[in-house]
Amino acid sequence: MTLFDLIDGDIATVQSFTGDMELQSRLVEMGILPGIRIRRIKTAPMNGPIELKVRDYHVSLRQVDARNILIEK
Repeated sequence: MTLFDLIDGDIATVQSFTGDMELQSRLVEMGILPGIRIRRIKTAPMNGPIELKVRDYHVSLRQVDARNILIEK
């Protein structure tokens, strides 16, 4: 299951990443690491970015990038 598959309001644990090293590096810089609990807050209209709560802050992530984050509910 990927982060993209979560429903708004759901919480999951990040397991691993797929995709290139540049994306993985950017996710780590944003605080999205394996083992971190993450909540999907909402999706912007018209296939816009996904708003996430990671630790105590909110980040926005493109939907294509959310498909590269493997999670466990």
